[in-house]
Amino acid sequence: MVKTTHFQVDNGDMTLIELESGRRILVDIKIRVATADDGDEDIPPVGDQLRERLKRDDKERFYVDAFLLTHPDKDHICGLREHFHLGDPSTWSKKDDKIIIREMWSSPIVFRRTSKNHKLCDDAVSWCDEARRRVAKFKAEGAQADGNRILIMGEDVDGKTDDLGAILIKTDEVFSKICGVVDFSFEARLLAPMKADNDDEEEVLTKNNSSVVMRIDLKLWSTTKARYLIGGDAEVAIWEKLWDRHKSRKSWLQYDVLIAPHHCSWHSLSWDSWSDLGEKAKVSPNARSALGQPLLGALIVSSSKPIKDDKDDPPCIRAKREYLDILTEVNGEFRCVCDGASDEPMEIEILSAGPKVKRLKVAATVAATTGLGSQPFAHG
Repeated sequence: MVKTTHFQVDNGDMTLIELESGRRILVDIKIRVATADDGDEDIPPVGDQLRERLKRDDKERFYVDAFLLTHPDKDHICGLREHFHLGDPSTWSKKDDKIIIREMWSSPIVFRRTSKNHKLCDDAVSWCDEARRRVAKFKAEGAQADGNRILIMGEDVDGKTDDLGAILIKTDEVFSKICGVVDFSFEARLLAPMKADNDDEEEVLTKNNSSVVMRIDLKLWSTTKARYLIGGDAEVAIWEKLWDRHKSRKSWLQYDVLIAPHHCSWHSLSWDSWSDLGEKAKVSPNARSALGQPLLGALIVSSSKPIKDDKDDPPCIRAKREYLDILTEVNGEFRCVCDGASDEPMEIEILSAGPKVKRLKVAATVAATTGLGSQPFAHG
């Protein structure tokens, strides 16, 4: 079954993509542990839920085929050291039973930009160390094997990635290889990070939560059935630059499913502060245009806390209203992952007619489905 699973992580991101080939791509994680100190006893068991959806290899190790980290903020990488094996796969321990990452998808320039603004959390530092280990191993051996693989997302500054051609995905490039093998059920275009044209623009991009932005196409029988636009925490300057680059080829930004950037934050749509200006805050036309390319019946997903009519940001009620307006002409739907009566993740199945949301437990224990993608959805 081709599907995506969106875990309930409040303001954070954690998505598992299951391809027709059987391969699994994980995008970001936020695996917390409930403690008496934080007073939150109702954290969904997303670590267990993830494992339930993974396979074991011939050495009885859980694994993901690829793990994309959009950027190294804590709410996108929390739980890495606790749940994932780091280091050569030969050192994996059955006792610890951690998840093997066959191939890392990582952006050095995003790390560089993020670390200028704040200190990296321990999990982010560990990811960075593991990425360096894998790159060094590739340079030394000229080849890669599962558990040591890495793809570099976007060129780094000062030619630091010029000698990594075999494992480098450049901005605007399309790729379909996972773990060194072409997967005909998958295709992705890297849209960001983008290089800055000058020092002033680099400073702006750095401050606007530079993230990997990717359009991922999921296929059935080698035919695209769902287009996902994923943008991490990318804020307004990133989306404005993307529109400037791609307004003549809007199809690159079209989607059946958009993961609302930065947990439905107003800062992805505007330079103004929602908490300070409220309804006087102005939308950036170019950022809205970049995020406003839905296909018929599209779904916009907010991986966030439930969205309330208040001054919080993220998630922001004004951003939700903008997304709802974007969806009006295509008969689309907006969903918050944390809405619902249970702690089960939200699942979207990719069928021949397009994506469908699978409702696990809504209102009571009644299961239903809502059609999305290439056909109009049904309210309910």
